[in-house]
Amino acid sequence: MTEDALRLDAVHKSFGRLEVLRGIDLTLARHEVVALIGASGSGKSTLLRCINVLERIDRGRILLDGHDVTARGVDVNEVRRRVGIVFQAFNLFPHMTVLRNICLGPVEAQGLPREEAEERARGLLERFGLLDKVLDYPDRLSGGQQQRVAIVRALAMRPDVMLLDEVTSALDPELVAEVLDVIRELAEGGMTMILATHEMGFARDIAQRVAFLDDGVILEEGPPDRIFTDPQHPRTRRFLQRIIAAGRL
Repeated sequence: MTEDALRLDAVHKSFGRLEVLRGIDLTLARHEVVALIGASGSGKSTLLRCINVLERIDRGRILLDGHDVTARGVDVNEVRRRVGIVFQAFNLFPHMTVLRNICLGPVEAQGLPREEAEERARGLLERFGLLDKVLDYPDRLSGGQQQRVAIVRALAMRPDVMLLDEVTSALDPELVAEVLDVIRELAEGGMTMILATHEMGFARDIAQRVAFLDDGVILEEGPPDRIFTDPQHPRTRRFLQRIIAAGRL
């Protein structure tokens, strides 16, 4: 078993003539939380989708526990079982109850007996204060509750790594805190995570490391206290000055 849970080597990704990722190098240690920050369009979401192999990279490689998950012949479903991802949109199935939404992956993808999957789901729902919603349909839930269910659904697969893509950006401000509390609990419990976020104060509090993306390149990375108080790259400084001016840090 390697020291790094995840490693990206010179990852490139283009869509047609638009080069979105231009040589990303990034490592993620076990139990580490890395926050990706940067302006919209900098490549954060594409990077997470490439790690989860929802997008195929053009060059470079991505290693999970030392194994190249971008090599030919790799079982992408096995990768996705080990790398959970939660999106801005909740992506819950509207015709399924909360319980069925959560159990679908463990039963269909992992072959877990339904009773065991439901026990796992109920345990997670109780842990995050949602057990009373077990038989509700998504349209009966608030946005914050739906996003918490989406996180629980990813956790039910027992992934090695969690990817969180701007999971609070679609929420009303008063609902953001309940989702951030769930993520904070996961971090304190040792979950290995990469989160793309515009919540700078939260990134500062929760992450061991912050990486600033700009135009498909990681321009700077380091401990939150240094990145947010003494950024070295002029582009990082300009970005954070705008964030501070907007009252978001």
